[in-house]
Amino acid sequence: MLAGQREGYLAHLAVERGLSDNTLAAYRRDLARYESFLAGKGVESLGLVERAHVADFAQAIGTGADGGRALAPASASRVVVAVRGWHRFAVQEGWSGDDPSLQVKPRAVPKRLPKAIATAQVAAIMEAASQGDGVAPLRDRALLELVYATGARISEAVGLDVDDVSLEPGAESALLRGKGRKERVVPLGTFAAEALNAYLVRARSGFAAHGAGVPALFLNARGARLSRQSAWAILRVASERAGVSDVSPHTLRHSFATHLLSGGADVRVVQELLGHASVTTTQVYTLVTRDSLREAYVLAHPRARE
Repeated sequence: MLAGQREGYLAHLAVERGLSDNTLAAYRRDLARYESFLAGKGVESLGLVERAHVADFAQAIGTGADGGRALAPASASRVVVAVRGWHRFAVQEGWSGDDPSLQVKPRAVPKRLPKAIATAQVAAIMEAASQGDGVAPLRDRALLELVYATGARISEAVGLDVDDVSLEPGAESALLRGKGRKERVVPLGTFAAEALNAYLVRARSGFAAHGAGVPALFLNARGARLSRQSAWAILRVASERAGVSDVSPHTLRHSFATHLLSGGADVRVVQELLGHASVTTTQVYTLVTRDSLREAYVLAHPRARE
């Protein structure tokens, strides 16, 4: 019964809310853990769940007492949010008479500021990606330039097809497909456009010769679409060569947003470029630039310090 109710909810999320495959996979993992916990308590349907079950589960996932890996506060809060959504849906569908999760709140998580790296560090990573022989450096440079130029999520970047990129002079852009399959067109800067042109003219056909003619923009050595894991590895190697530590694909996205806001871009424009549904999500980046402004003020203003 629980498994069927879980799949019914996931189908609702996919069809009615249009969640991405990655988000749905995360929901499935979280709800399967909750389902396993309930089964251990002898609960076979959401209609039989009591508030104590939900509260005990929320406590257990933080310590691993349910038999799973102990989760950090942010991850535990995400799981509780998924559970609450499932119970709300159960009430709507008539599977449950009331919602036992109403009084179980996700744990408050301290707001963490996104990590951004300096523009000089970005440039060093791009140069490091170009090192080496063969066609791979051209692809690697193009991939990283595109991610930083557009603020793309790594899944959006590797999901691009050749036809999704325009290199027409004065109209260079990329069509990105974000969460909920929402599309947005993001401009490409000069560096990214030049790197992509070099890759398409001099390198992509070399990768494609080993495959079955897929339309993907970025290809691996077998001529198939480059995976997220491989893209991550490309960035990791380039960062290590450049001497820049603790960098992930999302770091380039954070840096894209932070550098735009620091340069005077409007937060609403950055919201559209990032594909955020709400400007509230984007406004966390303004905290980063605010800190930078305050630091500069304290260092430069004659009456800011003793």
